Amino acid sequence: MKLLRFGPVGHEKPGLELGGKFYDASALVRDYDEAFFAEDGLIRLRNHINSIPQQLENLLPPIPEGTRLGSPVARPSKIVCIGLNYEDHARETGAAIPTEPVIFLKASTALCGPNDHIEIPRDSTKTDWEVELAVVIGKRARYVTEANAMQYVAGYCLHNDVSERAFQLERGGTWDKGKGCDTFAPMGPYLVTPDEITDVNNLRLWLTVNGQPRQDGNTRTLIFGIPHLIAYVSQFMTLLPGDIISTGTPPGVGLGMNPPTYLQPGDVVELGIDGLGTARQTVRAFTEED
Repeated sequence: MKLLRFGPVGHEKPGLELGGKFYDASALVRDYDEAFFAEDGLIRLRNHINSIPQQLENLLPPIPEGTRLGSPVARPSKIVCIGLNYEDHARETGAAIPTEPVIFLKASTALCGPNDHIEIPRDSTKTDWEVELAVVIGKRARYVTEANAMQYVAGYCLHNDVSERAFQLERGGTWDKGKGCDTFAPMGPYLVTPDEITDVNNLRLWLTVNGQPRQDGNTRTLIFGIPHLIAYVSQFMTLLPGDIISTGTPPGVGLGMNPPTYLQPGDVVELGIDGLGTARQTVRAFTEED
């Protein structure tokens, strides 16, 4: 299944992509949130769909073309990100290759839709891009073993881990303050369930800025794979249904360019991952009205 959420900011409804068309699924589920995943919502939703394949257009209204898409997951309790998880990316930033996963958190208030604006924060000079594969957790995970880790996956999403490098690297302390600004976690367009993905360990991910190629990688080159990440993170914090682990970015970020190059108002960022769809974000400057 491909799950999506649509509508105005703060008033999104659950939807589905079926056969290339978008449908309003609010007659079947309230939202794609922690309660939905915790209460076996994916199984119940799949059963609903399988029982009414010939009646979808009557039961599930089509979503008008051009309707805004939100994050496919309602605000999770946490967005856990993994840094430096592609060797070439670590090298381009001048960092050592990690021997254990590098963990930081992204504020849930950074979450936004796949085609929403990226807002350059006030006093920012180094806002950067990072295409990533995000994993959505389907059930409570604590001290998970690597052998059982994939049982906890609800699905996968496309994620742009937008980053402010001066806040992240030059202002002292942790990376979090360069990662959690508003609009810094465009997610979607879909949550794609695992059965839709032939091999999550062989997905191309790419990103362009103003039509110019910047990132082009593949999940087969992750240093730490998805089972290891889920097991590892669950040793340090309990993952709740709907939580997100973003698995890291391949080389090609602005920080690694010579000279370093960062996003400016009016820039257009486009990105995608095999099987997970594409997203398009226009960059705008911070205004006091926001």
